[in-house]
Amino acid sequence: MRLVVVGGVAGGMSAAARARRLSEDAEIIVLERGSEVSFANCGLPYFVGGEIEDEEQLLVQTPAGLKASLGIDVRVDTDVVAVDANARTLTLRGIDGEYELGYDQLILSPGASAIRPSLPGLDSPRVHTLRTVPDALALKDATHGSRSAVVLGAGFIGLEAAEAMEACGLQTTVVELAPHVLPPLEVEMAQLVSDELARLGITVRDNISAVAVEPGEDHDVVVLADGTRIDADIIVLSVGVRPDTRIWEAAGVTCDRGAILVDDLGRTSIEHIWAVGDATASPDLVTGVKRPVALAGPANRAGRLVSDAIFGKRTHRLPGLVGTAIVRVGQLTAALTGANRSALDEAGISYHTVHLHPLNHAGYFPGATQIHLMLHFGTDGRVLGAQAVGNEGVDKRIDVLAVAIKAGLGVADLIDLDLAYSPPYGSAKDPVNMAGMMACNVLDGTLRLWHASDIDDVLASSLVLDVRGADEVAAGCLPGVLNIAHTELRDRISEVRLAAAGRPVRVVCASGVRSYLAHRQLAQAGFDSANLSGGMLTLQASLGSRSGQLIAAP
Repeated sequence: MRLVVVGGVAGGMSAAARARRLSEDAEIIVLERGSEVSFANCGLPYFVGGEIEDEEQLLVQTPAGLKASLGIDVRVDTDVVAVDANARTLTLRGIDGEYELGYDQLILSPGASAIRPSLPGLDSPRVHTLRTVPDALALKDATHGSRSAVVLGAGFIGLEAAEAMEACGLQTTVVELAPHVLPPLEVEMAQLVSDELARLGITVRDNISAVAVEPGEDHDVVVLADGTRIDADIIVLSVGVRPDTRIWEAAGVTCDRGAILVDDLGRTSIEHIWAVGDATASPDLVTGVKRPVALAGPANRAGRLVSDAIFGKRTHRLPGLVGTAIVRVGQLTAALTGANRSALDEAGISYHTVHLHPLNHAGYFPGATQIHLMLHFGTDGRVLGAQAVGNEGVDKRIDVLAVAIKAGLGVADLIDLDLAYSPPYGSAKDPVNMAGMMACNVLDGTLRLWHASDIDDVLASSLVLDVRGADEVAAGCLPGVLNIAHTELRDRISEVRLAAAGRPVRVVCASGVRSYLAHRQLAQAGFDSANLSGGMLTLQASLGSRSGQLIAAP
């Protein structure tokens, strides 16, 4: 059998290596358009920023190494220019010209290409992308002698690139069309990231587009929609990627909005052609919506499973994707898994959301820091999505919740998870356990929540009871609040009844813990009571710039 793999890096090389382990008889050929067949593309920003010092560290495998260890024929700088699916042949263009290559089985792993919007001046030599090792080398070289950088796009790669520019000593501005940085994050989580970017000295211009790049002799100028002009010695284009599938779609492979459709074994619509990685559309495990997911982990795993299917090892089905992702920004880590509000709303799925702010490990052990955690769960209790931001411990909590989504667990199951505990690492009630407890309280009615999005209605129609200490309230509170510390509430219920005058009571504290205790007292005393999810911490992050208008000293 001749197996031809188009595209290396994650999915393609995983498929080729697995194929060799399953068959010593197969002829395996990998075609790679670029000059490197197996490199750590996720490490590119860290090379530009100087944390990875040697470019050789980015090269996972070389053609010579793959030939020696696995007997794989790797052909770099080779592009597919035509496909004849009936004859099972490819027309290739390599360094020695064009030639034909036949195949018995074909695995497509073309990946995705950077989106280049129709922006005047985008062909300036000062505009860079960050997708390949040559891209990283060119961008790193450009930082020498430069003073300013503009990053167009505040997704995961965009923020990593911005941090790299700042680490190189450049005055850096990030421009994002969406309402906030890291658009997959919920607004209350994204605000924490924006605050950290500001601490690093990186300027964020969100909810606005760039309309032109004006090339100049000494530097370029990025022009924004509101007329703002930003000088830039370097411009990093990171506004997203699209599946690189034009030639395959033209050959008859069925695609949806550019992404190759595959069945649960990785087969395309054409016999003997399979596909993996960023160019394929995979079903979302939570919503069922098919979409491309540009993540290295799913691509690697899919490559292995497709080779298993080709060589009859087993028929393990390609799983639905959870879409777990993580990024470091300064001293913070931001991570997410499963669906966010937007995806759940678009899919018509009913859900609840809880916010909590636990410590990453036991509070009495030195160095404990706060994790800002939110959990989406269905009205049936099924875990649908989670997001977290914090200094430490974010990764392992999101990983646990990703497993919960994959396993179809409910919030009650989160309570019973037996997670590792020792004071330097966690708490006897881990944040994941606590999220499950809070969610179960919502489902059984023990906890009734109100959310930051309800703030205008609450201020217009309810008594806001702030149960923080007087000194905390003096530092800033919502307008018109009644302040009674939660430890005094039992003896002062009559004051609440008088102030409420028949109105609902909406309780707040710093993080939602003390206000939950107060809420339980009020509910059992017959009040129409609800607790602010995540407390003032979540409210302030949700309000963003509006926070200063609503929250002030009494």
